[in-house]
Amino acid sequence: MVEANKTVVEEFILLAFAELHQFQNLLFVVFLLTYITCVMGNVTIIVLVRIEPSLHATMYFFICVFSILEIIFVSVTVPRLLANLIAANNIISFKGCLTQMYVFVSLGATECYLLLVMVFDRHLAINSPLHYPAIMTHALCIVLAVLPWIMGFSLILIPTIITARLEFCGPNRIDHFFCDFAPLQNLACSDPLISIIWTSTSAILSVVLPLIIIIGFYIHIIITVSKIKSEEGKQKAFSTCTSHLIVASLFYDTAIIVYVKPKGSHYDKYLAFMYTAFTPMVNPFIYTFRNRDVKKAFRNSVNILIKQVSL
Repeated sequence: MVEANKTVVEEFILLAFAELHQFQNLLFVVFLLTYITCVMGNVTIIVLVRIEPSLHATMYFFICVFSILEIIFVSVTVPRLLANLIAANNIISFKGCLTQMYVFVSLGATECYLLLVMVFDRHLAINSPLHYPAIMTHALCIVLAVLPWIMGFSLILIPTIITARLEFCGPNRIDHFFCDFAPLQNLACSDPLISIIWTSTSAILSVVLPLIIIIGFYIHIIITVSKIKSEEGKQKAFSTCTSHLIVASLFYDTAIIVYVKPKGSHYDKYLAFMYTAFTPMVNPFIYTFRNRDVKKAFRNSVNILIKQVSL
C-alpha cells in the first residue's frame, strides 16, 4: 500500500525583509516605484513598437514580446511583496505558494530562451544579411516568440510536481519574499534530494545551456563584425547587439547563482530582487538609451503628442 502524503502545512509565512522592520515603509516606496517604473517603461516600448512604422521590424517584435514577458514576470512577485510590506499580509496558501513558484520560475526560464531567440535573430541578421528576409518570415517569428513559453513552462513542470509531493510538517516560515524552490526544499520534512536534482537539472537546461549558446553566437558575431572594414559598419553592427548583451548579462549572472546550486541562503532574496524587479526596471532604459531607432521614435511620438495637445 502506497503511503499517503503526510503534508500537514496548509499555508506558509513569507518573511520577506522582516529583519529590516524599521525600514518597511521605505522599502515599500522603493519597491512600488520600481514596479511602476518597470511597468510604465515596458508599456512605453510596446506602444512605440506598435505605433511607430520605423520599428515594425523583427528585432523590435521580439523586444515587444520581451517587454510583455517582463511585465508579467515582475507582477507575479512584487504586488504580493508590497502587500506584505504595507499591510503585513505575509500568509500564502500551500497551493498558492506552489502556483506562484511554478509561474515565476517558468517565466524566468521563458526569459532565458527568449533572450536566446533574440541573439539568434541578431546573429542571423549580421551573418546572413542577404538571406535574412527570406529566412525570418512572419510565421517563423511567431514560432520563435511562442517556443520559449512552451519550453519554459514545460521544463519547470516536473521539478514543481516533485517538490509539491514533498512532506511539509512544519516549520512554515519562508525566508524570502516569494515562494521559490530552495526555500521550500529547505522546509521539507522528507528528503528533498530528488527535488533538488531535478531543480538543478532544469536550471542547467533553462539557464546554463541557453547562456552557452548565446556566448557561441556572440563569438561568431564578433568574428564577423571584426572582418568589416568600415568603422561605421562595425559600430552599426555592434549597436544592435550591445543592449541585448547588457540585458542578458544582468539576468543570467544572478539567475545562475541562485538556481544552478539551489541550496538556499539568507542572501538569495537580495539576489532575487536583482532579476525580479531591478533588471526588468532598467531593461526599457537600456533598450531606449542605447538604440537610436527607439530614441528617434520616442522623440517623434512626444512631438506629435505635444502638437495634438497644443491644438
